[in-house]
Amino acid sequence: MYEFTIIVPVYNEEDNLERVEQELVAYIQIAAKKTAILFVNDGSKDNSQILIEAICNRNEAFHYISFKENRGLSAAIKAGFDHVESPLLGYIDSDLQTAPEDFNKLLEYIGDYDLVTGVRADRKDSFVKNMSSRIANSIRRAFTHDGMDDTGCPLKVIKTDYAKRIPMFKGLHRFLPAMILLQHGKIIQIPVRHFPRIAGTAKFGLWNRLLGPLMDCFAYLWMKKKYINYEVKDQG
Repeated sequence: MYEFTIIVPVYNEEDNLERVEQELVAYIQIAAKKTAILFVNDGSKDNSQILIEAICNRNEAFHYISFKENRGLSAAIKAGFDHVESPLLGYIDSDLQTAPEDFNKLLEYIGDYDLVTGVRADRKDSFVKNMSSRIANSIRRAFTHDGMDDTGCPLKVIKTDYAKRIPMFKGLHRFLPAMILLQHGKIIQIPVRHFPRIAGTAKFGLWNRLLGPLMDCFAYLWMKKKYINYEVKDQG
């Protein structure tokens, strides 16, 4: 029985998948929890699906789901949440700009918290990308008061029960800590390493990093106002 499942969204990452396999296989050997991998192929148009199937065929702990068409990062993450069966889940990007080994750092804290997110120390991105992300995070904090410095960091550990109660909306991946707070959960951020992208191309431009999050903040405010939260006391 797996204790922890790492969700790996994939969209046109054929140049990265061999390295993804190598690093995740290596991580499984040292993981603090018995770990499975779940690829979510977000309608890739390259050879990603062929490579994913080959990886899963030769690694027992690797599994996949594949979308009929591209639906976006938030949909891929939510689909992963819906399909995970282990009590804990994690999330990492297939560009491997964060290190799987750092999941062990986050797992140290998950007993006392419901979401543990990485915060990228010494980011290895361009000036424009770093600055737009910094501005977007400031805007998001002003709306959500979640206290998080870097919700775009693609390294998180969440208790699965909490993750499955997060409703779907576009831009979801930027608001995971805030959505845990709406459930009265506890969150914390921990510094993790960051690396430059080696292969493939980034899927987010200036609109996605700056103007998109601003629009999503208004969706979050609507969600916060309408969010239903309950706890079952007893049943018979």
